[in-house]
Formats: sequence, C-alpha cells, structure tokens
Amino acid sequence: MGSFTLVEALLIFSAGLGAGAINAAVGSGTLITFPALVAFGVPPQTATMSNALGLIPGNVASSFGYRKQMAGYGKQVAAWLPASILGSIVGALLLVVLPSTTFEAVVPVLIVLAVIMVIGQPFLKRALAKRAAKAGRTAPAKPEDASSAMKAAVLAAIFFTAIYGGYFAAAQGVLLVGLLGVLTAYSLQQINGFKNVLVLGVNTVAAIVYMIVGFDKINWTAVLLVAAGSLIGGYAGAKFAQKLPDPLLRGIIVVLSIIAFFRIIQL
Repeated sequence: MGSFTLVEALLIFSAGLGAGAINAAVGSGTLITFPALVAFGVPPQTATMSNALGLIPGNVASSFGYRKQMAGYGKQVAAWLPASILGSIVGALLLVVLPSTTFEAVVPVLIVLAVIMVIGQPFLKRALAKRAAKAGRTAPAKPEDASSAMKAAVLAAIFFTAIYGGYFAAAQGVLLVGLLGVLTAYSLQQINGFKNVLVLGVNTVAAIVYMIVGFDKINWTAVLLVAAGSLIGGYAGAKFAQKLPDPLLRGIIVVLSIIAFFRIIQL
C-alpha cells in the first residue's frame, strides 16, 4: 500500500501545500487533500486517516504563525481543548469501528455540507461583522463576561464539531469559525487563531486513535507527502492569511470536492 507515481506524488505534495495554507487562512484544506488521495486510488476511509496524520505538521505551523494573536489566551484555549479532545476521540473511534461502507455512504453527504459551508463563508463573515458592529465590538470580550449558559453552548459546539472533525475533518475549521463567531464575542482574527489550535488538537488526538486501532489502514506514503506539503503551506498560510486569494481558493475547493463526490459514489 502506498505506491504512487512521481507525478502523483508531486500532486499529493502540492495538495498538502495548498491544504496547509488554506487551513491556516480559511479552514477547509482537507477538501483539497482528501479528493486528491481518493483520485489516486486511496480508499476513502484510508484517505481520511492518512490525511489527518499528514495535516498535523501544517496545523502546528499555522498555530505557531498565530502565536501573537493567541498571546494571553492560554487559559481560554486550555478551557476549550478538553471538549475538542473528547469529541475527536468519539469521531475517530466511529471512523475505525464503523464499516467502510458506512463511511462511503456518509462521506458524500458530508462533502456536500462542507462545500455549502465553504461557499457560504463570505456571507457568514459579513453577517458576523455586521453583528459585531451592531454590538459595538472592536476587540475580543473577556471570557468571564460570557454567561454560564453561553459558555456551555460554546463547549457543546466545540465538542460536536470535534466529533465531526475526528470522523471526517473536512471544513471543521469553517464550522468552528462560524459557531465561535456566533457564540462568542471574539474578533474573527482571534477566532481564526483559536480554530487553528483546536483543529490541531482534534487532528492529533484522532491520529493517535487511528494509529492505535487502525494502523494497518494508514497509507504512510500519503502521510509523508501531505505532511511535507502542509508544513510549508501551514506556516505560509498563517503568515500571509490576509493576502490569500480566497475566491480562487474557494473555487478550487469546490471543484475538487465535486470530483471527490463523484469518485466516492462510483466506488
């Protein structure tokens, strides 16, 4: 398992490069690497596991790139990480325990939902910006300003998003940005920083679960190719997040996702 031609290997590396950058700035890079792996013959379940491991270096790089925005928010990250960890364990176990036929039946639906989230992200950003302006927010609110009910709602949102992330991963960052934008008073840039750290936690924990209970299903060649690309792309994406051409990247994601959709339903 894991044999690719030189051209395929270069394309998978390039997909990892793009995914790392997109994850740092937009949050849906899996929709590039997952279709690429499936297109080159990697089974969907294996592609998800291998992809999760391969994107971890990119998650680390993008989180590091946002270290200035995250300065002083260590306690908030620590309060949210347990929900991400627990959710990712549930999602990863579901992926490994459930038969591959279940995954192949569910993934097309998840891809469609993820694409809808990606397409709708610009509209969501504008809506969130208007909401913040109406509330007179120009800076993140302090964590202690939120009510207990709102804090519980945030934890629940993070937990269920992490289940989704541990099972499929695609566009979990987009989903997190949307939910945290609605449920918290943080700015979008702060939310993007939180998203990078939380997704890193989800992918890392899920990867550990995959290696423990599904080691034989992992394509390690794919892992290395995606990891090499995502490491470079993750740092670059975090550094130049505001300069990335979102419409073009969004279009590429949608096209590749449509290809993956039809590839999976033909399996």
